[in-house]
Amino acid sequence: MSPDDAAVARLDHRRAGRTGEPEVVYGEGKSPATVARLLAELLAGGSCPVLATRCGPAHAAAMPDAEYDPVARLLVARAAAPQPELGTVVVACAGTSDLPVAREATGTLGAFGVTCDLVADVGVAGIHRVLAEGDRLAGASVCIVVAGMEAALPTVVAGLVACPVVGVPTSVGYGASFQGLAALLGMLTACAPGISVVNIDNGFGAALVARRILRAGRR
Repeated sequence: MSPDDAAVARLDHRRAGRTGEPEVVYGEGKSPATVARLLAELLAGGSCPVLATRCGPAHAAAMPDAEYDPVARLLVARAAAPQPELGTVVVACAGTSDLPVAREATGTLGAFGVTCDLVADVGVAGIHRVLAEGDRLAGASVCIVVAGMEAALPTVVAGLVACPVVGVPTSVGYGASFQGLAALLGMLTACAPGISVVNIDNGFGAALVARRILRAGRR
């Protein structure tokens, strides 16, 4: 995509009024100049928060006043005020290789003002690790569980907590994991109730599902 594509992109400035969430820019495949121009337009239009996902260092360099997380590949030009009254989302990831997706979820939640708590490296290969975090998980209003390989962690978490669980399969794993397809199918066929599943590596989508659950609970 060339920088000129920003001139023809039709940003949805009324989305927040319809859905409660403004449009977010997907950075991958867009030039740094395009992402910068789109974010600048959202800022000028009063959107809050203003962020772009799947951004590289060059995108961050084009928006020097924005906050950039190179692990999450998240670029936040404006964050919403904290909303602790909504509750807390616990984001649990199976291994440190899953951290980019988990950090995309926590970074998105933070940009939207949602309180979140990251619980890292609690995969089922050492089941004692997740059991040791039982109190933190049980205190969540929503749990986002990020896992690759065979993705058994959401089933374990859903058996420990009373809140909704949002599973995020990742593309982490060896050949038979099929770039996250095995994890996706594992989560979809989990025996524990109360689990919903988003697409592979979609930490952003999981964050917005969790936020909508929290907002629905406040109505």
